[in-house]
Amino acid sequence: MTQVKAAVLSGAAPAAIGPYSQGVRTGHTLYISGQLGLDPDSGEMVSGGAGAQAARAMQNVGAILEAAGLDWSTVVRTTIYLSDMADFGEVNQIYAGFVSAPYPSRACVAVAALPRNGLVEIEAVAVDPAGDR
Repeated sequence: MTQVKAAVLSGAAPAAIGPYSQGVRTGHTLYISGQLGLDPDSGEMVSGGAGAQAARAMQNVGAILEAAGLDWSTVVRTTIYLSDMADFGEVNQIYAGFVSAPYPSRACVAVAALPRNGLVEIEAVAVDPAGDR
């Protein structure tokens, strides 16, 4: 039987804090689980507020992309979860430093709370232009 999905793991991103994979590849598509602003070495939330957490979350997503042989140019969809929509401008500015045109489609939503009392969580979907690896 052909394998339908494969886990993608990166030591440069925090380990999963529950029963999920950092990323899952199926066919040409990579689904990256929501990444918090956790430092992968300490496992602790970075200090400095929503902007610092957004930057770390984007770096964590980038590490998982790299583990799959991809980069930010292959990302077609992101979702940003904020514990406070007042942080939208700051987070948007950080986000813009990682993506380029044509930009991924995106949703940004406010949530009541995030794991580990995070201020920002970011998930992504990427498509491998080279196909199955």
